Amino acid sequence: MKKKLTVLFIGLFISNVLLSQVDPFFKQYDWETNPKYEIVDNNEDIVSLKDKIVTEFYFENNSLVEYFLEHKVLWLNSDEKIEDYNKVYLPHSSSSELVINKARVIDEKGNIIELDKSKILTASDEETGKKYKYFAFEGLKKGSFIEYFYVQKKTPSYQGRKLYLQSSFDKKNVEFDLLSPKNLVFKFKSFNGIPSVVQDTLIKEKQHWKLRVKDIKKLEKEYKSAYNASRGFVAYKLDRNTARNLSNIVSYKKVAQNIYKFYYPSEYEKKTTSLINKVIKEANIKENDNIDDQLRKLDLFVKSNFYISDFSNNELEDLDVVLEKKVMNNIGAIKFYVAIIKALGIKHELVITSDRLETKFDKEFEANNFLNDFLFYFPKNKKYLDPTNMESRFGFPPGNSTDNYGLFIKEVIVGDFKSAVGRIKYIKPVSAENTVDKMSINVTFNADNISECKVKLEREFSGYYAMSIQPFMNLIQGDKRKELVDGIAKSISKNIEITKREVQNDSPEMFGVKPLKFTFDFTTETFVEKAGNKYLFKLGELIGPQIQMYQEKERVLPLEEDFQRSYYRTIVVNIPRGYKLTNLEDININNAFNNGAKELFSFKSFYNLEGNKLEITADEHYRENLIEVNLYEKYRKVINSAADFNKIVLLLEPDTKK
Repeated sequence: MKKKLTVLFIGLFISNVLLSQVDPFFKQYDWETNPKYEIVDNNEDIVSLKDKIVTEFYFENNSLVEYFLEHKVLWLNSDEKIEDYNKVYLPHSSSSELVINKARVIDEKGNIIELDKSKILTASDEETGKKYKYFAFEGLKKGSFIEYFYVQKKTPSYQGRKLYLQSSFDKKNVEFDLLSPKNLVFKFKSFNGIPSVVQDTLIKEKQHWKLRVKDIKKLEKEYKSAYNASRGFVAYKLDRNTARNLSNIVSYKKVAQNIYKFYYPSEYEKKTTSLINKVIKEANIKENDNIDDQLRKLDLFVKSNFYISDFSNNELEDLDVVLEKKVMNNIGAIKFYVAIIKALGIKHELVITSDRLETKFDKEFEANNFLNDFLFYFPKNKKYLDPTNMESRFGFPPGNSTDNYGLFIKEVIVGDFKSAVGRIKYIKPVSAENTVDKMSINVTFNADNISECKVKLEREFSGYYAMSIQPFMNLIQGDKRKELVDGIAKSISKNIEITKREVQNDSPEMFGVKPLKFTFDFTTETFVEKAGNKYLFKLGELIGPQIQMYQEKERVLPLEEDFQRSYYRTIVVNIPRGYKLTNLEDININNAFNNGAKELFSFKSFYNLEGNKLEITADEHYRENLIEVNLYEKYRKVINSAADFNKIVLLLEPDTKK
């Protein structure tokens, strides 16, 4: 769940002397009356011929507003893209106003069809109640151009914003302009191959920065890539107000201090303290519990008994209301955890970071668009807790919030003086040894019907693999529980007859303490196929279907996993009397990559044969989440090793020597 840094403003202290201004840019802007758009010899489904963004900060009625202009021209050359773009949604909210909205179609013959006001429609989301405005383009044909531009007047966004300039299709004539009063100076940074924004010194009446790019090549999505984080974009923020001699207006030092003041009151009221102690008692948190147990109990209690709402509401942020009614929003949740953790005397740091698949936290450019998600960090055990993600649990924060940098805010107490310092540090991921999928399989063939196997299966999940099930097992009862449990066995094969099922460590309190364990006995004819007087034993299918990664094109983007993980598999095959298994060497697979310091990812399978007992080990480890392009093929080879193992078929034939 995304959390915005909605709490704190950094005061601009705008000069109360209104500077002389010319009209905002949009008042002199319009599209061409008779455009001549042309595409020659292009087989793409869609091409952008114009992508212009102008954002202007403007003093109006003694306050600062922002006018945001967007002008696009798109060539559509497939039915799919026509379907995608026959509706174009416009920004619309209660705190903004659409000043201009125009749209038209230029067909393949150059005829212009301008949309009248009846084609600018409003729709409502039935679940959220939010309203949307959109252009309804009708009668589009292959080779048509759609063109639209709008101007939105809104509350200014100056503490940090990013604008994507690269997309999944080619763009031509990309322009970005930012204008502001002479006293407001902005700072910019370009990412992922986008050229730098430059200042235009020719305009004297206002500040002007611009970017002009003739062509931006498309970036296509790839399997498990951080697509949005990899797209070219520009970030900007307000840096100085020369009228008030203010500099470094948006800084993480100020964010840390403001966050601390907001979430860490100097003291709590007597009533609040009483309510805090009541929650600690209800959660059965004991003073002599170790820190891990205290935090695990706290997190379980909150996420089992409290409700988090997405709504912005002052009451849901009031700590007394939260403690009494057990309902809160994201801000209320952070306040709540701070209060309880401080009452328990646990040293911690509040962390603000980003989802690395959407935005990589940038260490140098201090802007609030990188501050989206909150975590707590506990230095004693080096573990994290997500206060607002109800599906996360202590020690296992959302994987995309790790392997990323973040702003760590630490309380500093000197005598009676309390403050906070902020430092940028790396959020290490949870190591692979803490997220395990373990399988133990014992196979016996029916002496009277070799095609039938009796299988004993034990499967254990821990870490992220258990987190989606174990904390919620007590809520799943009756047929749904049986369906979930049986689904673990049937993930290997649906054609099985389960004769015994057992679940251990299925209480929510066991998450992070003991693995969730499933035990089954079942019979099946899935794994054996008769061939004359011989049998084909599909050994590899016992571990269930595996991912097969194909790569038709050269990989462009790094691959990113959600979390590190390990798989341990032990298979014992009891060979029936009078038979033997051949081609056992097919079992031996050894693919691994070592960076010199440690083994990052590996698949290793091998066997040991003693008498009629064949014991097979097939272990798999992924100790790195971020796979650079130059390592992709090595990673793919390891992933595909599991798929290769899944295809192993052994020949079970009469042993003429016995």
